[in-house]
Amino acid sequence: MMRAAIFTIDTGLYKAKGESAAAAAVKRILEQAGFEVRAAGVLPQEKGVVSSVITQLADAESVELILTTGAVGYQSGDCAAEAVTETAQRLLPGIPEALRAYNLRYSKKAILESMAAGIRNKTMILNLPESAKTAKEDVEYILPEIVQVVESISI
Repeated sequence: MMRAAIFTIDTGLYKAKGESAAAAAVKRILEQAGFEVRAAGVLPQEKGVVSSVITQLADAESVELILTTGAVGYQSGDCAAEAVTETAQRLLPGIPEALRAYNLRYSKKAILESMAAGIRNKTMILNLPESAKTAKEDVEYILPEIVQVVESISI
């Protein structure tokens, strides 16, 4: 069984100890696809914290997939892409490019998203938008490619 972790990066939600609608929506899709979601939560918008969590999970090989939602914009606290870029040993630039193009069908604001995707050890890492609707649709759109990457790096 493929194992996953899902984290929402949102300081306000973190301080309020809230739950993320986007993470919940993504979790349902992953579980339907045969993933076991081993970790989920909300992290503050601090690149060091996000990088540390990604690194620990990937280095321990406790999950094959880490998805984040939120913090993919252009404002100062948006650090998801930088955290992935710093921690990944290999980047997968085609995935965020494809998702931005896919999301353009709703809004030109998609060009402002700074998502990233990469691989660290045997773990794929991918940023998703904050919107539950968009995050859900993005995962549905590229789920076959996510599974392909996870299966091929787990060998």
